[in-house]
Amino acid sequence: MRRGATILFGLMALWPALALAQQEPGALARAAAKQIEDASARLDAAESARDRVRALTETIQAFETGLGALRTGLRQATIREAQLSAKLAARDGEIAQLLAVLQSVGNAASPVALLHPGGPVGTARAGMLLAELTPALNTRATALRRDLQDVQALRDLQVDAAERLRDGLREVQQARAALNQAMANRTDLPSRFTADPVRTAILIASTETLDGFASGLSQIAPDDPGAPDLSITARKGALPLPAQGLILRRAGEADAAGVKRPGLILATRPRAIVTTPTAATIRYTGPLLDLGNVVILEPQTDTLFVLAGLDVVYGTAGDVIAEGAPLGLMGAAAAENEAGLSTDGDDAGTDRSESLYIEVRQDNVPQDPAEWFRTDKDG
Repeated sequence: MRRGATILFGLMALWPALALAQQEPGALARAAAKQIEDASARLDAAESARDRVRALTETIQAFETGLGALRTGLRQATIREAQLSAKLAARDGEIAQLLAVLQSVGNAASPVALLHPGGPVGTARAGMLLAELTPALNTRATALRRDLQDVQALRDLQVDAAERLRDGLREVQQARAALNQAMANRTDLPSRFTADPVRTAILIASTETLDGFASGLSQIAPDDPGAPDLSITARKGALPLPAQGLILRRAGEADAAGVKRPGLILATRPRAIVTTPTAATIRYTGPLLDLGNVVILEPQTDTLFVLAGLDVVYGTAGDVIAEGAPLGLMGAAAAENEAGLSTDGDDAGTDRSESLYIEVRQDNVPQDPAEWFRTDKDG
């Protein structure tokens, strides 16, 4: 009987931790699903919005936030379900032994069960022990039932989350396509200066490095040097990163080949939207050297933001754009849909297969982007 009691109380001690573990991923997944539902409503509203580009941009950002949170919740639910199942499986032997003891007691004739080899005192003590164990047995039976219910609930949660993830991925793709069309149709952007394609082409042809191109570009003065300019110095260090992602490499850190760059590299998910961190003038958009598509922004007269590695770029040189305006989209992995449904590598950066290079130049001198952007707000 003491052996059975030890097993029983050991199993009872296991329940609170398992119950708490189940609640956290479930709440996280449900909150993320709500974010995706809200983003879906935004997508419907964006179709009739007056500023459709802004509405679609905010919708895509909302989808990216919700999808990222849902992946995290789905992954945690999977882990918790596996842990709970493993712990229950590990206790199978002890539960079987306890049930065998109870069955042997239940199968014995009543007069024999009430007798004890130690005489009346032993019989009384055994009766007291059984009286104490009865409520504990009921509690443990309830706990085991709840354990099994939690396993099933977690499995149902995973199925529901996976379906919402598929729907969210499909809708964010629709939003990106709508944004591409809206940007193609947009003709109302103000222009601060008229780009000189000939001078820019000559500069590209004669430049071998991004450093040289950005320095040369800063020498191509706008047609209207007297245009009003707002300083962003007061916001230095508080600017949002252009895309949601994880910092892969900071300024001055060597890569695998030992090459050090003055900018930081942000790892993003496929097709992540890139937006301007502040109001700025576009000085250049298009392919450059071996950096893929590049966007160079001028937020103030002495400062350039260089963003390299985009797949799709919006806008043209000379456009004056507001803070949060879309600049383009990152590239797509070969199997984007399958990768989007997988939670493998989440929080480790391996699901973020695209790299956005961010460089800041002031008076033609590279600056540490960490001094300009909120690099502690990776997402």
